[in-house]
Amino acid sequence: MKIALTQFLTLDGVSQGPGSPTEDTSDGFTRGGWLVPYLDALFVRRTSAWLDEADGLLLGRRTYEAFARDWPQITDPDDPYTERMNALPKYVVTNTLDEGGWRPTTVLRGDPVESVGALKSRPGRELQIHGSARLGNALLAAGLVDTLRLVVAPTVAGSGRRLLDHPGSPTGLRLVDCETTLNGLLLVQYERTGDAPLGAYQGVADLARRDRTGE
Repeated sequence: MKIALTQFLTLDGVSQGPGSPTEDTSDGFTRGGWLVPYLDALFVRRTSAWLDEADGLLLGRRTYEAFARDWPQITDPDDPYTERMNALPKYVVTNTLDEGGWRPTTVLRGDPVESVGALKSRPGRELQIHGSARLGNALLAAGLVDTLRLVVAPTVAGSGRRLLDHPGSPTGLRLVDCETTLNGLLLVQYERTGDAPLGAYQGVADLARRDRTGE
């Protein structure tokens, strides 16, 4: 299976508390709910289509417990996500839980890179990380993330937990899709290509040569 990291971000990279001021107030965060003013129909269609690709959800303990508390309580029959979020297999990466009540749930104990790597080797489509920024960081640094799907809101939070903040080697990405919504959300999809390339700027002539050769 592939591992896809789906995240909502502010322009300064904050992923904490997109949906509500009370969603995640850890570490004294008081600026949650920054995504909500920009939600629109294209956002719903695209994120629903992304969820269609999932054979399972891969979550850290904090996100798992929040999702397990909230998703089963949604009863709106027109909600485009709820049935799938509740029905999909959940894999929670933690050494502090013995079992999960949001079924079906499997607890992955031990080293996250090893346990997720073993799960990734199974046949299937995608394991999707939603929320779980620390887990996403660790797996991206370990080279286990194949796809990044980011929704970037036109706002600067100024504080809060950031997504792409890992100590691993620079990661190269290839842009495979990009679109904007009427409300200003940027929807982007990347594939990981390995270590990020580096280079030195040699002037406009060098750029023209690269355009001609495709290098």
